[in-house]
Amino acid sequence: MLEIEGLSAGYGQVRILHEVSVRIDAGEIVAILGSNGAGKTTLFRALFGFADVTAGSLRFGELDLRGTPAFEIAKAGLVHVPEGRGLFPGMTVLENLMVPVQADRGRLQDRRDMVFEIFPRLKDRLGQAAGTMSGGEQQMLAIGRGLMAQPRMLLLDEPSTGLAPKLVDEVFERLALIHEREPGMGILVVEQSVADTIAICSRGYVMERGCVVLDGTSAELQNASALEEAFLGTTGHR
Repeated sequence: MLEIEGLSAGYGQVRILHEVSVRIDAGEIVAILGSNGAGKTTLFRALFGFADVTAGSLRFGELDLRGTPAFEIAKAGLVHVPEGRGLFPGMTVLENLMVPVQADRGRLQDRRDMVFEIFPRLKDRLGQAAGTMSGGEQQMLAIGRGLMAQPRMLLLDEPSTGLAPKLVDEVFERLALIHEREPGMGILVVEQSVADTIAICSRGYVMERGCVVLDGTSAELQNASALEEAFLGTTGHR
């Protein structure tokens, strides 16, 4: 379980987040929605110590995230797939997948098989340099690499960025499949793509100017007037 309580954070003297509280339990898919500048990415950066936290608590299970090195957080099972994918473009698909691996050989093979079942195109491109793949394939590789780390909770930052609508649909279909295959793993998706995200999530939060301004079930978040107000009239994009 990831619990964020009263989080205020930013960079130096610039405060971005204001008393943000978010909770996600094991096995849930939860969305954090908001337009550009809402503070969504800063929220993720604060979890891993890459933003200055001035108030609030950050806990992942029994682990206090404040002051814990990012690599220890990842070892505990909180795994981040960053916006922009963060791949090593000159390395092959296989080499990128192997970066976070800590499993023994038997479990490693099982993990790879699971990733290839969810993203079969990766299996066909094992020797291809990641930088030569399409944007959609790179996003699938980034998610697949996150899965290789055997996460207890997977954090996805803007997985639709730079993708054509058809590819966005495919990526979100794969996220739903991951949830089906890994029912005990939590998934937290930070996104601007409202319809696609709500379709796979059980509940979510809406952020505006560094604050949570709305939260509820997926059905409640489909209330167009509430979303329109929270997005300051930007709800018209996907």
